This record gives sequence, structure tokens and C-alpha cells, in this order.
Amino acid sequence: MDARDKQVLRSLRLVLCSEVLVEGLIIQYLYQEGILTENHLQEIKSQATNHRKTMLLLDILPTRGPKAFQTFLDSLQEFPWVRDNLERKRKEMMAEDPVVMNTMRLSRKSDDDALVFALLCAMDRNYSRSSCTWTIGFGCKKQPLRGGITSFCR
Repeated sequence: MDARDKQVLRSLRLVLCSEVLVEGLIIQYLYQEGILTENHLQEIKSQATNHRKTMLLLDILPTRGPKAFQTFLDSLQEFPWVRDNLERKRKEMMAEDPVVMNTMRLSRKSDDDALVFALLCAMDRNYSRSSCTWTIGFGCKKQPLRGGITSFCR
């Protein structure tokens, strides 16, 4: 799950706990789609209250891969207002900080990362020297890449 989606879940955590009943179709759908394991189901069901069940699900989801957030949205068929709220918050966060949302949180581990970094900078004119340094984790200095290509940041 990407950083934006984790932040959306974190920011709406208490709202989700008060409005979503995870015991029914939600956890079964997430299990069917491979987001939750059988152990996850048992652990969630063993919680005493719906509030705790939802909290546990929200703790598990960010660890379950890149499709977890979208699959969670798909599971909210019985709660369309909650889904709408999550999607609205996701769009708001993207509008507030498009640089962070477009980056994939790269680190300078390989030339491939540097190439992706260069392409992101070239595609998005909103990148600035400071935002690239903060978001990507390595400076906007020229980085030599394979084949003599040089990365840059605007």
C-alpha cells in the first residue's frame, strides 16, 4: 500500500471504526481476494467489539500489498458513503501534495531508481529542488545513469 493510502486510512481511522461493521462481507471479500489470510480472519473475529475488529483490520491492511487499499474500497459495498469519504480524502491529499503522491518514495539504491527519479522529475514540472530531496531521499544533483544519461530535477 502506498504512503498516500496509508495516510488516508490513518486520518479516517476513528470514522471508519464508528461507521463500518467488518465482521460480515468486508473481511470475507478481503479474504476471497487474497488480502487477508485465514489467520487474519480468525484474529479479527476473536476481537470482543466491532470497534476492535475494525482497528485490527486497519492495522493489517497497510501490510498487505499494493492492492489492499483498492480492494478494501471494493469491499465497502454495504457502506457506499464510507467508500465515497475515503475516495474524497484520497483526492484531497493528492491535490494538497502532488509531488509526494507521484513519487513512489524512492531511495537511491540503484541506477534504475535514479532513472525513474529522472523521469518523474521530467514529467512533473511541479518538482522543486527541495521537494525532490525530501520526497525521494536523495538530492537533485546530477546523477550519472547507465548509457550516459544524466538525471536532473527542475
